[in-house]
Amino acid sequence: MAVTLATIKQTLEGHVGSKITLTAQTGRKRQTERHGVLTETYPAVFIVDLDQEENAFERVSYSYTDILTHAVEIEFFE
Repeated sequence: MAVTLATIKQTLEGHVGSKITLTAQTGRKRQTERHGVLTETYPAVFIVDLDQEENAFERVSYSYTDILTHAVEIEFFE
């Protein structure tokens, strides 16, 4: 199955409001894991509201290209 930006965007639009775990590459052999809720999708980025107990800031945004290049991995919870 070919993965494109359009299919990534469609998948995320279908999961708006879902709890997710984000694993982001932050440098050489470093990863940051964050938990939150996928709140909004825009033409180029998506927004995640983070759990306040775990994080110092409220929101984070990533582009669909980050998922395509495997800089960010998302796991959905129903």
